[in-house]
Amino acid sequence: MKRYSIFSLIRNALSFHDGWERVWRSPDPRPEYDVVIIGGGGHGLGCAYYLAKDHGITNVAVLEKGWLGGGNTGRNTMTIRSNYIRDVSVPFHDYSIELYRQLSRELNFNIMFSQRGMVTLIQSAASSRDAMRRANTMHIYGADYRVLSVAAVKKMLPILATPANARFPVVGGVYQPRAGIARHDAVAWGYARMADAMGVHVIQNCEVTGIDRVGNRVVGVRTTRGAIKANKIGIATAGHNSVVAAMAGLRLPIETKPLQAFVSDPVKPILEPIVVCGGYGAYLMQSDKGEIVVGGAEDPYPSYQQRGTYAITEEIVSGMVETFPIFKRMRLMRQWGGMVELIPDSTPIIGKTPVEGLTIDIAGAGGFKTIPVAAKTHAHVIATGHQHELARGYGLDRYEKGRLVLETGVGSRDLRRV
Repeated sequence: MKRYSIFSLIRNALSFHDGWERVWRSPDPRPEYDVVIIGGGGHGLGCAYYLAKDHGITNVAVLEKGWLGGGNTGRNTMTIRSNYIRDVSVPFHDYSIELYRQLSRELNFNIMFSQRGMVTLIQSAASSRDAMRRANTMHIYGADYRVLSVAAVKKMLPILATPANARFPVVGGVYQPRAGIARHDAVAWGYARMADAMGVHVIQNCEVTGIDRVGNRVVGVRTTRGAIKANKIGIATAGHNSVVAAMAGLRLPIETKPLQAFVSDPVKPILEPIVVCGGYGAYLMQSDKGEIVVGGAEDPYPSYQQRGTYAITEEIVSGMVETFPIFKRMRLMRQWGGMVELIPDSTPIIGKTPVEGLTIDIAGAGGFKTIPVAAKTHAHVIATGHQHELARGYGLDRYEKGRLVLETGVGSRDLRRV
């Protein structure tokens, strides 16, 4: 690892990137690869990395229509957690936390992972019953999830308001100490850097415009930079998976909606854990730069726009300031929208498709938190043709077989029921 003096850091800071060493190449696409991954976000780059690292497959191209991490990877609230309810979901998401914990060292790139814990406020009798059920389930799989009294919640969150006349009074909470956050673009950059070092081609500004088939088998893709042959194609284009899959004649059971968030001006450290206000459908945390990052429910209509609406912002803000009145005078700095793919059973879809050679990684509402484990299990099915044990039950064929993995509380639309 290179070491830099304070003078070299100052010089590089003032150089406006002139003379900076590139951390990954910008190659021209070859005519043919063993594997093509569509999507240069965390899921696609991670899949290419694990193909090289775990399976020795390096003749791989990652095709990104824009810049790396410029899609949903860079448009989320960075939350990483595993408070799920089904026997497939808890080990899957808990392993993702463990992979995140090791990722900075593994990639030799600081992803700024911080296990600060997450507190979910209990604000109704229904959410109290759900919290106990979830805690009992998670304990079976060794995932720590603690039920808290109101006094314990107040001790952990001194700025919390608990007035008796609140619309959704706080009657307790649950705490997952292993939950955390990470720098989203650093995750994409770290995977890109290591995949490139292993021989993978990471190709930006290369939009896929079609997927070629011979019979029921994929044989390549058409792009804005020419045709590329490949017998194995993986789709990991969060927000656009249904659009890309349609290029191969595949219809997916998902719906895309905008999911918005916003951040405040930086303030002094005041909020240690991630906080979920289930009654109000909002969640918030403080970033390493001091900004209060706030998110909530998705917009009620299907769309691919990357911006939010005032009504949702107003609803989220009203719930946030009722719970934390100290934030009333805080100024919002910027707002954005990502695209969340709503899956019927609120569970990721990872694995093979009816089109031979075509695989998919659709994380749904679990997008950022599942990057390492989803990428790893997607790489496994591409390399071996078999579903990874951690992703058993996550295949697309579960809809045909009627074996849905019904989850609750996994996305913003379920916050009110958590």
